[in-house]
Amino acid sequence: MAPGTTKVRTAVRNLLASRAEMEASEERREARRHGCTAVTELVDRRRAEVTGVLRSVTLRPRRAVPALEAELFDGSGSLRVVWLGQRRIRGVEPGRRTRVEGFVCIQEGRLTMFNPRYELIPSAEELAAVEDVTARHG
Repeated sequence: MAPGTTKVRTAVRNLLASRAEMEASEERREARRHGCTAVTELVDRRRAEVTGVLRSVTLRPRRAVPALEAELFDGSGSLRVVWLGQRRIRGVEPGRRTRVEGFVCIQEGRLTMFNPRYELIPSAEELAAVEDVTARHG
């Protein structure tokens, strides 16, 4: 290995870790701003409201019933969100900030919310586009 390679790898690893920590910290601030419960504070068999970013969205049939499954990350942890009977929900996609409300349970050892009420939160780019259109047509 060339001299300094280890230092470069360590620096890159630290930079990426710092970025992930900053993103997690931002997600926790957003959750508090919206008055939502942190994933790490969720309690089995209780209703909760959680906000965060969808990290993944996949179609996973459950007992021959279609089910759209997503991982919602709020900076403190992840919540599995499952919509039974759905193959696709417009706007529910990775990277989308979302707020969900429903009954939390532990399913297969993971915090899970089935068929929650949900709100898709517009991104900064979407808000800017709406403001631009409004200003032009105002």
